[in-house]
Amino acid sequence: MKILVSGSTGLVGTALCQSLSHQKHNVVRLVRRPPSDHSEISWNPTQGELNPTALEGFDAVVHLAGENIAGKRWTPSQKKRIRDSRVLGTSLLSNTLTKLDSPPKVLASASAIGYYGNRGNESLVEAAPPGTGFLPEVSLEWEKATEPAQAHGIRVVHLRYGIILSLLGGALEKMLLPFRLGVGGKLGDGSQYMSWIDLDDAVGATLHALDQEALHGPINMVAPQPVTNKEFTKTLGNVLSRPTIFNAPQFALNLALGEMADDLLFASIRVHPKALLDSGYTFRYVHLEQSLRHLLE
Repeated sequence: MKILVSGSTGLVGTALCQSLSHQKHNVVRLVRRPPSDHSEISWNPTQGELNPTALEGFDAVVHLAGENIAGKRWTPSQKKRIRDSRVLGTSLLSNTLTKLDSPPKVLASASAIGYYGNRGNESLVEAAPPGTGFLPEVSLEWEKATEPAQAHGIRVVHLRYGIILSLLGGALEKMLLPFRLGVGGKLGDGSQYMSWIDLDDAVGATLHALDQEALHGPINMVAPQPVTNKEFTKTLGNVLSRPTIFNAPQFALNLALGEMADDLLFASIRVHPKALLDSGYTFRYVHLEQSLRHLLE
């Protein structure tokens, strides 16, 4: 297949492009700079610049681009960048695809389990309504921005990624140093649920979404066994053979990080991958300890 990928330098995008190339697919990257060769197409989502002619003839589009939500403190300007990077880019891409003589059969567009917001112990499947707050609002707008493509007859899937476990970036990479030094611990009381997925499965499930024509709409990209932060902390400590007696008080992290701490560190989001399991996807890493040992040992 000929596949267009945005966000190709991110954590999932890098691994996905490598996997697609190994499978002999023709991968073309959507980049925000002048293209270096025929394997790249330039666009400028902020300025609304994307040449429709360049997008003719693709079988599938995987849209992963977006500002890192944990990169900086959530000032009003940073929140606008986070929102705009998702909504404006997705809207531009979706609308451009409707202008093509030969549009792709499928648009797999990234989203996030932040859609659900802080929901305590509630078990959440794809049909659950959105939560309240900044991340649910952004995720809802992000997904709605694909409506022009869907109305044009393109199969659209919303890849609601959970916490992606990898040594190449993301939450686990940031946790490793304090845990290896023996000063890691739970966040607050540790009761908040963490819905995670190994990077290998994040890529595998994305490929599965492209292949399965019956899949459309939201897909929870998480492993079947979410854990509490307390369980995550204990498991990571055991795998590293390090103590986990310290904990980070919620008030201190709120002072340091502001609103971002509540939404990223203390929101409890217990998500079940119903659509993936119902469609026959087989997870390589179902249990957290499996994934952590595979990554760290």
